[in-house]
Amino acid sequence: MPEPEPNLQEIHDVLFDIALEAGDMITSANPSSVDTKKNSLTMSPSRHPASDLVTETDKAVEEFVFGHLRSKYPSYALLGEETSHTGTLTPAPTFILDPIDGTTNFVHAHPYISISLAFSLNLRPVVGVVYNPFTQQIYHAITGNGAFLTAPCIPSSKPPRPGSATANEQKKVEAHYTTTQLPLQQPLRPWGKLDTCLLAVEWGNERSGANWETKLHTFAGLAGDSTTKGKMVHSLRSLGSAALNMCAVARGDLDAYWEGGCWAWDVAAGWVVVTEAGGRVVGGNPGEWEPRVDARRYLVVRAGEEGKGQEGGLIEEVWGVMGDGRRLEY
Repeated sequence: MPEPEPNLQEIHDVLFDIALEAGDMITSANPSSVDTKKNSLTMSPSRHPASDLVTETDKAVEEFVFGHLRSKYPSYALLGEETSHTGTLTPAPTFILDPIDGTTNFVHAHPYISISLAFSLNLRPVVGVVYNPFTQQIYHAITGNGAFLTAPCIPSSKPPRPGSATANEQKKVEAHYTTTQLPLQQPLRPWGKLDTCLLAVEWGNERSGANWETKLHTFAGLAGDSTTKGKMVHSLRSLGSAALNMCAVARGDLDAYWEGGCWAWDVAAGWVVVTEAGGRVVGGNPGEWEPRVDARRYLVVRAGEEGKGQEGGLIEEVWGVMGDGRRLEY
């Protein structure tokens, strides 16, 4: 007898609750035990070990999450950053986890980190939950149902000055949570050229070799002015979490995000969020219009005023910056 179709709403709700519990583990942890990643996925001579970190918290969160999921869904596959030996997604129903997306930020107490949880069917992510436990913002989406941000809304005016009566009373302020459909920016801004855009990029762990040279060439092309044949984008951002970068594109805060070198667990949950918010994910190399989730190179663009399908000009403009036959090879 064939297995019943997965209940995506139930899976969404389970992942939502697990993300909140795992978030408590992250915010209460002290990343005192830090090591460089030594599994087969990261053994590359061009990687700089000081930039490729793992903490005991990463491992503990993955063990906690997968323990819950094995108990409730024993027949489904698991793909996690700390336990995978291939990084390759299969067509089987699969939970995909990055326990701490932004481990370097976590080690440095920079609060731009997330737990990224996704569920995929037939190689496509269909449920995504991305939670930043430090801001208590949780992005969540189910294919066909839209994307949403659930976040605290604190009903207060301005912070009290130190020593003021309000501060001295130490009144408890309770946060109320609101859920808002993405993108947040309404009405949607029209598409423009790259010189009107704010983009995210990431440096990654490889600090030499062909991919590194391609990144440097592309970063310079995006940021440089016309005297260097650059596009002079408004600015580039490198904030250290692929999942949250994708959610920022879904919000409409970022126009696009170009990345090479991350893995399925970095992008699977954000993929659902951004596409359900009207954005699009294509490959990081020219012509890669339909990338696999585990392709390791991506270009993510926000929804535009004209609607889905009108972002092709911007996509091709980003690809054109790479130039000279350069490609990301992972």
